[in-house]
Amino acid sequence: MTDQGPTIAGPTSAGPMVVDLAALPGVQCPCGIARRGFAEREDFPGTIHLTRIDRSAQTHYHSEHTEVYVVLECDDDAAIELDGRLHPVRPKTSILIPPGTRHRAVGRMEVVIVCLPKFDPADEHFD
Repeated sequence: MTDQGPTIAGPTSAGPMVVDLAALPGVQCPCGIARRGFAEREDFPGTIHLTRIDRSAQTHYHSEHTEVYVVLECDDDAAIELDGRLHPVRPKTSILIPPGTRHRAVGRMEVVIVCLPKFDPADEHFD
């Protein structure tokens, strides 16, 4: 018996879908460069982002979005700033960021971000 892996479904289908996040086009964001997956899936309520964060990440917040960051790799001195308070991070750290929380990454890192509902650039706000 051969394992053929998951079926790759069309963009709006309810079937499984496999996406190579690293192969998606990168877009500039307040943190660095994001590669966003599953935005076209009508049956999935969110998006997933592979984001390369640089040292110039800007503090921002979302009115509607909840985000979960999962740190894949980071500088030794990396941190996440949440409402003005720094929290050190390391690989495999996960951070839940509810709507209204002002946040930014401090230091270089690569993260996976789960965003619910689907990411909308109109919901990025700056003070």
